[in-house]
Amino acid sequence: MATGGQDAKFFARGKIQEFRNELKEAEAKDKKFVKRKVILKKIVANITMGNDSKFQVLLVPRACYLLPYFLSVGLVPGCGAVYEHSGLGNQKEWVSCFQTRFGLLIYSSVVYLYLVSYGKGKPDQINFAVQHFLQDCADRNPLIRALAIRTMSYIPLPIVTTNLIDPLRHCLKDQDPYVRKTAAICVAKLYAHDPKLVDKHNFLAMLRDLLKDANPTVVANAVAALTEISERSDDISLKLSIEVANKLIARTRWGQIYILDCLLSFVPQTTTDAEVLAEKISMRLQHANSAVVLTTIKILLYLMNYMDNRDAINHLCKKMGPPLVTLLSAGPEVQYVALRNILLIIQRRPAVLKNDVKVFFCKYNDPIYVKLAKLEIMYRLAREENAKAVLLELQEYASEVDIDFVRKAVRTMGRLAIKVAPAADQCIDSLLSLLETKVTYVVQEAVVVIKDIFRRYPSKYEGIIPTLCENIDALDEPDARAAMVWIIGQYAERIDNVEDLIEDLTLNFLSESAEVQLALLTAVVKFFIKKPEKGKELVPKVLKWATEEVDNPDLRDRGYMYWRLLSTDATAAKEVVLAEKPPISTDTDRMERGALDQLLLHAGTLGSIYHKNPETFIRTSKGKWLTDSPALNQASRAALVHRPEDMPLLPALPKTTIMRDRPPEPGEEVPGLQNRYTEENNSRADASSLLIGAGDDDELDNGNDDDADDDERLPVGGIGGGNRSVTDLNDPYAGLGGAFGSDGAGSSSRGGRQQEDLLL
Repeated sequence: MATGGQDAKFFARGKIQEFRNELKEAEAKDKKFVKRKVILKKIVANITMGNDSKFQVLLVPRACYLLPYFLSVGLVPGCGAVYEHSGLGNQKEWVSCFQTRFGLLIYSSVVYLYLVSYGKGKPDQINFAVQHFLQDCADRNPLIRALAIRTMSYIPLPIVTTNLIDPLRHCLKDQDPYVRKTAAICVAKLYAHDPKLVDKHNFLAMLRDLLKDANPTVVANAVAALTEISERSDDISLKLSIEVANKLIARTRWGQIYILDCLLSFVPQTTTDAEVLAEKISMRLQHANSAVVLTTIKILLYLMNYMDNRDAINHLCKKMGPPLVTLLSAGPEVQYVALRNILLIIQRRPAVLKNDVKVFFCKYNDPIYVKLAKLEIMYRLAREENAKAVLLELQEYASEVDIDFVRKAVRTMGRLAIKVAPAADQCIDSLLSLLETKVTYVVQEAVVVIKDIFRRYPSKYEGIIPTLCENIDALDEPDARAAMVWIIGQYAERIDNVEDLIEDLTLNFLSESAEVQLALLTAVVKFFIKKPEKGKELVPKVLKWATEEVDNPDLRDRGYMYWRLLSTDATAAKEVVLAEKPPISTDTDRMERGALDQLLLHAGTLGSIYHKNPETFIRTSKGKWLTDSPALNQASRAALVHRPEDMPLLPALPKTTIMRDRPPEPGEEVPGLQNRYTEENNSRADASSLLIGAGDDDELDNGNDDDADDDERLPVGGIGGGNRSVTDLNDPYAGLGGAFGSDGAGSSSRGGRQQEDLLL
């Protein structure tokens, strides 16, 4: 067989005229088809490279050994028909069927490949080849029969699929297992083209019969076809009994992935069924194929949901660890797939790799995508016993040259401090040492994670704030600047030169990013509440910018909220703005349990790499869910994600009478609505006490204008409340000075209604 280097010579762009001339020359002298074989390979290589625009105008080959006339003339095979192609001159040649009697299967394969490639574009010509498809389906050579039926299933044209029915039915019962296993896949392809045709001719029942076939390859293909069909159809689902599941595992040797994946359709009814099946499947964990290993792990994780025996679950978890570690010795692409799956597995079953964190330490020659995936797993596996080793490794990574990798390593240090409390002091020391490097991107990431550490451990590490303030000029990224602004606002009373820092930061308020502007606005309000005498001149200026000169709606809304809050009640403002926040935790890092169980059903697929269910990004994909059964353990049942069709229907809403604010227009029909203005004028007085807005306008208002009261009694923007002159209304920030008094803790009298509720 030719090697890859030898085949490279065929991938040279050629012209149709050159191929035609070469084939004509070879036809006279090449009795053993050696030269024509080389030319055909060149043609296929040109098709592969996309250099086939000239070939698409011609469809059916004259014969497997007369392919040049197919390419250059477009002769129709069989039946003695003649075809003239107007672009290459008038040529008439009688054509015969594919010359399979020469035993040259490779030429038939090339011809069929050409038909598959261009048959869709020439439906008016493909019908001439159908007769020869049918002849090859009845050939004595099983390879020819399988090749013909496979090719027909690849061409989604009505004339081909209609003629495929009878040969496919015979091939499903063919004596040769190679033909049967090919026919099984053809049923799935036919279903993709025309599902009604498959249902009409009862091919699904014939596929189910193949599950009992003596040949394991036929069984594997039948399972693959049924699985494919069930994923494409909303009405067809594959269900296995424990007897069938055990037989499939016992007899399969090839196509193990299809067989194992099919076991997701088996729903254990007892915990014993799940344990017995899992023990049999676990032998495949030692398989050399990484896809088989990942599929086996997927099935084991699925079956664990139906087990209650903790010892059995732990035993399986120990078995799964070494095969997963072995996958890390493969190439980087396989490593990445394994790492993304491992990240899901350890969130659901941490015991699988709890003692193997060092296996995920990065190597110098790992690609960046592998390094980033390993960092995330290192964080997930970190705990008090191994936190020191993980931190030392992260410190090494912080000195790497790859900026993205360094950023991720520094951020992982901060997350480690939040997750493992005993290691927080060591993490802070490491971050401070990184600040001393004065490397811009390192300093900025360190500031971001230190902010999160402050939120996790309030009042514990404030001593490092002066060190952070020394690096404020090096911060030019929005995340870092926003984090530093938050620290300054949160600890304003503990920073000596806080007034100067905030004023410097607000100088370019309007040119900052929205994230930094929001942080600055909150920090200025906190500074004003904590030190009102020093902040009374700064806060109205920033509020004015936020509400009048900025287009961002979030910033404007927050500015108006602070403005009204400060104007209404200083004590309430202090309670809201300076309210004690709950410490952050790592609970939000975990995926929701039900979603995780559902996602693990797609282990080893694209869904496990994207960490998304395939139906969210593949239109034709069908979702998978855990199925409830008596064996499903309580923990899995509590987090069970139901299928959409199994969701309970909401009760019907009761009929509601809708009140109207106006009388109907003359001739207007208002079905189902009750008008406030009833036709019985004599009952109007009685209705006025029950219907909102009934009666005359004066009676409705009762002398009160709520909106006017809001404008009159709640100051437009002044802080401190009280009566204000019309002149003051032109300046919404008048009266800021006395909002908090000297200590910022006093309460001003609330103008307007005392019980007004503010929705923040």
